[in-house]
Amino acid sequence: MLAEIYETIQKKLLEKFQDKVFNFTESYNTLHFEADKNMNLKVLSFLKEDPELNFSFLTDLCGVHQPQDKNQELWVVYHLRNLQNGSFIALTIKTPESDPKVFTASQLFSAANWMERETYDFFGIEFSGHPNLIRILNVPEMNYFPLRKQYPLEDQTRKDKDDSMFGR
Repeated sequence: MLAEIYETIQKKLLEKFQDKVFNFTESYNTLHFEADKNMNLKVLSFLKEDPELNFSFLTDLCGVHQPQDKNQELWVVYHLRNLQNGSFIALTIKTPESDPKVFTASQLFSAANWMERETYDFFGIEFSGHPNLIRILNVPEMNYFPLRKQYPLEDQTRKDKDDSMFGR
């Protein structure tokens, strides 16, 4: 049943947005796809407002840092649910570290407000138009984004560690 629903969703999205939505896959009972960076609000609005699709619940919004994905290192992933038929979708928007800006979805889904603040706080993705985009969990003085994969996992200058104790 979900396969038929996901086929319908993909068909409607491709009819509406053509090549602006792409990389459709299905795993873990979720339809995954990507959209162009500047299309996030249009795609989210369509998914929410189309009466047949009816993705009215933003389950989660998170950031991902993939430094090996040149010119698309930062990702925003929106997880949406249709509460009537139980279908899930995951929309991914990619942006370069050099221009980490994506349009805010907080006017469309009120739950996006704090999720976008958390994503900004940890990944440095700026949500254009957000009503209060400030750090939510880290101190305001912090001048880096701790979940970007830009730092070694442990202090390389420490001399008091015996690697054999850690299986190395």
